[in-house]
Amino acid sequence: MANASDPQAAISAAAAPDGPLTTADGKPLAWSLARSQARAKRRAFMLVLPLLAFILITFVVPIGQMLQRSFYNDGFSAHMPGISQWFAENPRGSEPNDAAWAALADDLLASAEARTIGVVGTRINYDVPGTRSLFTSTGRKVRKGIEPPYREALLEIDEDWGDPRIWSAMRDASRPVTSNFYLAAVDRTRAEDGSIEQVAPRQRIYVMLFMRTFWLSALITVLTFVLGFPVAHLLATLPMRKSNLLMILVLLPFWTSLLVRTTSWMVLLQQQGVINDILVWLGVIGGGQRLQMIYNQTGTIIAMTHILLPFMILPLYSVMRTINPSYVRAARSLGATSWTAFRRIYFPQTLPGLGAGALLVFILAVGYYITPALVGGSSGQLISNMIALHMTDTLNWSMAAALAALLLGSVLVLYWLYDKLVGVDNLKLG
Repeated sequence: MANASDPQAAISAAAAPDGPLTTADGKPLAWSLARSQARAKRRAFMLVLPLLAFILITFVVPIGQMLQRSFYNDGFSAHMPGISQWFAENPRGSEPNDAAWAALADDLLASAEARTIGVVGTRINYDVPGTRSLFTSTGRKVRKGIEPPYREALLEIDEDWGDPRIWSAMRDASRPVTSNFYLAAVDRTRAEDGSIEQVAPRQRIYVMLFMRTFWLSALITVLTFVLGFPVAHLLATLPMRKSNLLMILVLLPFWTSLLVRTTSWMVLLQQQGVINDILVWLGVIGGGQRLQMIYNQTGTIIAMTHILLPFMILPLYSVMRTINPSYVRAARSLGATSWTAFRRIYFPQTLPGLGAGALLVFILAVGYYITPALVGGSSGQLISNMIALHMTDTLNWSMAAALAALLLGSVLVLYWLYDKLVGVDNLKLG
């Protein structure tokens, strides 16, 4: 096919000035251009299709399925259809009648025979801790046979079946789509009448963990800036030979396992560790006054600042390397002091790198869980550690998904605010 810049096409167009532009083979030029562009787009799409499929299959779809668990859990409703139907037909506050107890007994028997009673009990255990054993033990006894009246029979098996909290939890779990996990993630719960209230003071942990996570992440971001800015400036101003040697030292942590770096800090920071030994040897502290720098927030801050420091240095260096030093010299020659030249000339030009570094460090710090788990102790744990706990220990994936969704939403809101205040277009990663 002839191109629009082809001489023959131009001759053909010039030969018919009053008619539509055509190519050498007589086809409309606009149609030929559109077809060529569509072919180029299809070729480009086919080139990126493997990467797009890989991202969708290994990243987007699993995360989407995981987030779905935050509001969808049919562990109870799918295996207890009778009592779920009764809850749907009777408003909240209705006292369980004979039909409700009969439906509950039938569902317990069917679930026990299908060996899904553990799934049912686990779902209610999320809302009322300690109830999984109630369902499993009752299921075993129901399989041996019970006779009406079912209310008295079930209460004889275990009087906890008369607890209104269990019936309220079963009502909430009778609908697969629920907001209870999000309520629990912000230290809220539903009362027996359906109203939303705070949980007991001793159970209010998630909001505190969210606040601690964002506070420590912001503090670590500031510390990496304070420590990384002079290093980046030195890298940008040194001769290339010395700068490359120093850059190797900056990149060295990337070549070392994260677990090794974290355990190294455990050796350095413990009370019988290297730092305390040096302080005692220098006479700064006494032998009985060793500092507690690990298994607390101090250990989390120190270790995470060291680990995330390169993510602040590299964006700053990439920007500082392009700043023309003659700007500062010109300001000095015009009478500006060193501080004024830095504040009004040099520092504003580093803001794209600073913004990129701050965004990288903050987002990475928000999601860290290995380092806080090893050196943080109880006071240095972040919300990511609680998400990992629900994923691996309690197996409450719905709660983990709700916490992760709130964390993701919070980061997106902060990213949006950053875009409004600073502008994402001003970021420069290198």
